[in-house]
Amino acid sequence: MKQKLITLLFVFTVINMVAQTTASGDNIVTNKVLTPIAKVPLDIDAILIYDYDGILTSYNLDAETINWTVKATNAFTEMCANGVTLHDGVVYVPFINGEIFAVDNQDGNIFWKSRIGNINDQIVLKDQTPIISNGKLFITSQNENSSIYALNLKDGSLAWSFKLDSPINHTSVFSLGNKVFTESGTTFYSFDANTGKVLSQRSFEQPMSGKPVTDGENVIVANEKDVLFALNPNNFETAWQFKLAENQHNIKDRIFCKDKMVYFAAQGTQVSSVYAVDTKTGTQLWKTDFKDDNIQYITQQDETLWGYTKKGKLFQIHLERGEIVFQAKLTTAPVSNIEFPDVESIFYYCDAGLIQYEIESKDENMVFMRTSIKDDVYSANLKIIK
Repeated sequence: MKQKLITLLFVFTVINMVAQTTASGDNIVTNKVLTPIAKVPLDIDAILIYDYDGILTSYNLDAETINWTVKATNAFTEMCANGVTLHDGVVYVPFINGEIFAVDNQDGNIFWKSRIGNINDQIVLKDQTPIISNGKLFITSQNENSSIYALNLKDGSLAWSFKLDSPINHTSVFSLGNKVFTESGTTFYSFDANTGKVLSQRSFEQPMSGKPVTDGENVIVANEKDVLFALNPNNFETAWQFKLAENQHNIKDRIFCKDKMVYFAAQGTQVSSVYAVDTKTGTQLWKTDFKDDNIQYITQQDETLWGYTKKGKLFQIHLERGEIVFQAKLTTAPVSNIEFPDVESIFYYCDAGLIQYEIESKDENMVFMRTSIKDDVYSANLKIIK
């Protein structure tokens, strides 16, 4: 009996180590479980750096040492292009070549690896941050394989997928209740998160390219030109729409909701602006302009909005009043999101490495200097473990 039990355990282990391939229509996902996934305590001294060379690093801010690094298993990955998601102590990282890893935030060990498509397919995961909901990971791909995928969180296997209309998908999937939403070209979709059934679908005149957000009632999304739409999440009827100022466009992921207000930044040929709009009526509350400089990034922190421009201007705007309460010219140009370790400083990544910016003194301190050199900097992504 003991010998039979040992044999069964051995067979179970081998099965777990072997890659499994699942398909939905023409969409193939290969997954390999290395160890059963589990909830992991947080390494609260660490920051995750998804560098613009495509390598994910955990860096200990107190000891000033590298904890671990993870990178994709084959070529065509020397680009970050995506964001990471932390859920129950597990880091989910998509690589541009179609691979997705589930990684232990403590030691960098890999729970599972998945790959969308065959190794010879021109799969691209770009501008994607994995969305975790209903026990699944949601992500969209680009190129000929352009699809939305739902992977089972426990092992990375394919739960369902759906082929999208356009080969270009520039925003992450959005989740609300038991529904997930995504856009593809001029079409906006909602799906049942569990089954992948199409619940609603609507075509627009212009391609959609804004990150969907919600005020808890409507789904708010922008086209690539100059219109923001508030849509009923059940049937996609328009509750209201808001048109940007003349010669402004390109909201993309520069948008968020807070307290029944939607805040977003639009770029322009001469003036770029941050807007505050009431999500009930679509009425503008305020607009703050930046002349001869385009806003690259915005985010919310407490009751203020932080962002930076293409020319390296760091700014902070009061959410209620719309006034600039802090601004400074940076000498190191950010290429990442902004993280907030405390009320006195911020983190951002530049082409040389990780910067901790002291707000009061305006000092730019190099915390982590990257060792490799890459000329074509696209983006980087940061996440403080907390």
